[in-house]
Amino acid sequence: MLVTMKAILDRASRENYGVAAPNIFSELDARAFIEAAEELQAPLILDIGAKGCKDMYFLGHLVRDLARNATVPIAINLDHGGDISEIYRAIQAGFTSVMVDRSTLSFEENVKQVKEVVDIAHSIGLSVEAELGHVGQAVQYDVDRDAALTSVEDAVRFIELTGVDCLAVAIGTAHGIYPEGFVPYLDFERLSEIKKAVNQFPLVLHGSSGTDNESLAKACSMGINKINICGELCQAASEAVQRADLSGNKAYSVYDVSRDASKAKLKEKMKVYGSEGKAWLAKPEGVHAVNSDLFG
Repeated sequence: MLVTMKAILDRASRENYGVAAPNIFSELDARAFIEAAEELQAPLILDIGAKGCKDMYFLGHLVRDLARNATVPIAINLDHGGDISEIYRAIQAGFTSVMVDRSTLSFEENVKQVKEVVDIAHSIGLSVEAELGHVGQAVQYDVDRDAALTSVEDAVRFIELTGVDCLAVAIGTAHGIYPEGFVPYLDFERLSEIKKAVNQFPLVLHGSSGTDNESLAKACSMGINKINICGELCQAASEAVQRADLSGNKAYSVYDVSRDASKAKLKEKMKVYGSEGKAWLAKPEGVHAVNSDLFG
């Protein structure tokens, strides 16, 4: 079932669990992750980043067809949307939601540019994610970790001023793969205060790879409803291929080996987030499934 992120995350926030949002790059991982969601009867958000996608229009429409035929609710989201033309391309490609990332700008400019996208997206029934504070890079965690954590007061104002549907907050994670032996630490007190102040509004965690499962489960129980994941899925696939015997004709199995490993890792994370068994097919009150004919 093809839906918006709002349809998925409003319920996740009400019922207090997290939904996996893996980055996809091709039909292979899209199919694998949808299979994972169906096997666990879990909702799913497929994140597509413009930098990791050779043809956004082609992949978007392909994934729309897969999502339409799925037995669980699936949203297709533009991850870290750049300039407005990139966001328009995602809308034309049939994405059901977009993230507009203006987290490096001033609060006022972030609000202004996000509000412009919200007005456009909401006019055609799509949902919008934004980021407040700034989630930095794992390779320079000692610098980025505390550089731009999300403040409680700003989160409340930002949601009111923009009308955004979910908000990525900076609470101590970072994008990418951490240096060996390095463990990120999350500011759970800040998360608790933000969630309470925004009155159960859906919150998003970026840069989850490398954070221990116990911390992720705790974050989801405290108000994180969308968890972006990419690095650990890629690592699982890479390590599985390195371990496998792919000599001779066995080389044809390379795609099966990699997809099975990333799928297994995603299923592990879905259970950690608490979304197993949370799929629904009935139209939820107050939101609607995406019009399948809107983008062809």
